[in-house]
Order: sequence, then C-alpha cells, then structure tokens
Amino acid sequence: MHKVRCSEVLNSPLALLSWTNRALAKVPAATLDPDEIEAYVLKRTGARRIGGEHWRPFYRILAEELERSAALNPLGRIIANGQLVGLLTARVRAERLVARYPDILELPIRRPVIVMGPMRSGSTRVQRLLACDPRFVWTRLHESLFPVPGGRRDRKRVVAAAAVHRLLRALNPAVQRIHPSGAMQPDEEFGHLAFAMTSAQAGVQWHVPGLIAVERKRDWAPAMAELKTLLRLNAWARGGTGGRRWVLKCPAYADMADALFEAFPNASVIHLGRDPVKVVASSASLVFEQRRIHSDAADPRAIGPEWLGRTLERQRRQYRARLRNPQVDAFDLHYDEVSSDWQGAMHRLYRFLGEPLTAKAMQGMKRYLVGSREHEGHRYDPRDFGLDEEEVRRAFAGQVTVKAGTSGVRSDTPEVPAFAGTTS
Repeated sequence: MHKVRCSEVLNSPLALLSWTNRALAKVPAATLDPDEIEAYVLKRTGARRIGGEHWRPFYRILAEELERSAALNPLGRIIANGQLVGLLTARVRAERLVARYPDILELPIRRPVIVMGPMRSGSTRVQRLLACDPRFVWTRLHESLFPVPGGRRDRKRVVAAAAVHRLLRALNPAVQRIHPSGAMQPDEEFGHLAFAMTSAQAGVQWHVPGLIAVERKRDWAPAMAELKTLLRLNAWARGGTGGRRWVLKCPAYADMADALFEAFPNASVIHLGRDPVKVVASSASLVFEQRRIHSDAADPRAIGPEWLGRTLERQRRQYRARLRNPQVDAFDLHYDEVSSDWQGAMHRLYRFLGEPLTAKAMQGMKRYLVGSREHEGHRYDPRDFGLDEEEVRRAFAGQVTVKAGTSGVRSDTPEVPAFAGTTS
C-alpha cells in the first residue's frame, strides 16, 4: 500500500483525497445496484419492506445515474453507497418511530419562515442571523445529514455528523471555506429532501443530469408531506420547540415551490437576490469543490453552464409559483442590503415577520457577525467555469428579479420584483 507522507498532505490540500482513492482502488468497489442496497437494508433492519412508493422511481434513476454519469472515484462510490443505505435505513426508522409515537404527527409547525433564493444569494447569512434569535428554531447540520433521529435527545447524530464534517473538510478544505458549517450549526434541509430521493443534495455532489431531468415533471406533494414529518420528528427528538417558528432554508425549494407553498400556506417567505454573475460563478465554484471529492472527472468549465441553466430554471419556477400563490406573504431582500446595512435589513425583515427585534436578538447577531468567517478567502472567476459575464447577464435579461433597494416589498403582482439578482 502506498504510504502517505505528512509533508505530502500538508503541502497539497487534496493530497489526502488522492492517497485515499489510491488505497481504495485496491479493494472491491462498493455496489450501487438499487436492488442489492435495498436487500441489504431489509436484512440489516429486519424490515419486511421499505414504506412508500413515490420515491422508488427516483431512487432507481439516482442509482443508475451514479453508475452511468457521475464518474465516481473509489471514495465517491463508497460515499454514494453509504448515503443510499443511510436514506433507506432512515425510511425504516421513520416509519417505526411514527408507528410507536403517532402523536409526533400532531406536533405543530407554527408559521414557518422560509428563506428562498439561489445558491450563494445570502440565504445562509439571513438564516444564521435569524438563528441568533431564541424565538426561532432551525435545522442543524447533524439533523440534515441524518434527518431521522434514533430517539429522544439523540446525540449519536451529532458525533457522526462531526466526524463526517471533519473528514470532508480534511479531504477538501475549500468546501468549508466556501460554506462554513459544523455539526450544531444552522444548515439547510438538503437531507430532508434527499430522504425523498431528490436532487437537492445529489445534484451538488454528483453529476446526475437524468435525475434532474425527470424532476421537472415530478409531483412534489409527497416530498413536502415527508418534509413536514421530518421536521416533526426532529422537534420531537429535541423535546419540542416550545411553539417557536421554524426557519427553513434550501436553494432546492425553488424546484418545488408550488408544493412548498401549498404545504405551508401560512408561511412567511423571504425571497433573496444577488447579482446573477456572482450567484452563478460562486455556485459553480462550490459545486466543483464538492464534486471533486467524489469524482476525478469534475470539470469546472462544464459545471458553470450547468449551473447557469439550473439557476435560471429555478428562478422561473419560483417566480411562477409565487404568482400562483399570492396568498403567501412574501418579502424581497437583496444580498447587497444585508451586506451593507444588515441592521436596517433586519429591522425591515422583522417588521414583515410581525416580530419585535429584541436587544437580545440583536446582540446575538452582532456576536455571530464578529465571529463569522463566511466565505473568507473564497475567490472565483466566471471564466474559470466556462462563463462569460456578458452572456450570463444576457441570459438573465428580462427575468423578474429582486433588485437592491426593494427590501420590504410585499410581492403579489407580476410587476413586483421577485427573485435572483440584478441586471443593472
């Protein structure tokens, strides 16, 4: 076996990843066969079947895409196998918990706050500012990585998530630099959506165009019902939320916006926007750094056009859903406003939410921003990802967008700015 040298790892941030793949190349490849994985989970859990049907076609397509399109390296195959095993096991565990504690399904989800916007539009900052207020409750990274608890006050997930996070950070430190996180930190519900075999997580980690294509006509209602169940399971595991409002956040919500608004008709929705060139280039940068953990064939110049198309499609879906659901309270907020005058932006946001912005919450936000290192050292050039700035702007020309200076607008007509950036 190849011996890794300390100097080799220290001098190259991806040396550990390369060494790991060289070592794993000598062991049998992990299976991605959907039938073999399901049989293993049934044997492991003692279950007769895995409940639900809506997820099965997408599970099979995802498994096929992982084998055919994702060009996984040995570590990538092991991670993919582990995630599929984990998702099926989670489905068994969730069904058993609900059967044993049926009152879980009665737990309230009171007037959630949904932070919507493309990747890299400032949604993480807004979510984490709100998370400084003890009157809100939010998803932690360990709850997204492992969306079904083992029981009440489940700490095993925290330990496992910390180990996974530490390993991925060691394999590619750039991911943590672009999107800082931690096992107990606020994060998005990518794992809750992955539970239904969506591309929310898969489309970032892996090149799986076939899964993304079939999702364009997917009925999202079952996935939204499961999202609500998973939120309730995690509320139960915490011992309850005390009636606090959930803050939900995930860029993939744009793919399923109609079903999301139907599932949470009393939600308060924050629509974020940013310069589309920065949104697309920064998204491509994050996706590239994620995918190169799993595949040696990750191509930045292919990822750029891919995420230009995905960002545009998500914008259109979110805007159209917004027009079809004028009953849902909506608030527009631009990235530049949160960056240049975050206190003013928060005051406007809290007025929209109908919540007083307390001194305690404001102090927590100030502490968070002082200690925050979000995006520190993250540099990206659109040209590195096969993108021309003017072409990106032309692609977004004519799109309805959230523009700087529109903060606080309640949008319920086609004329009102809606989402994704500025063309000015």
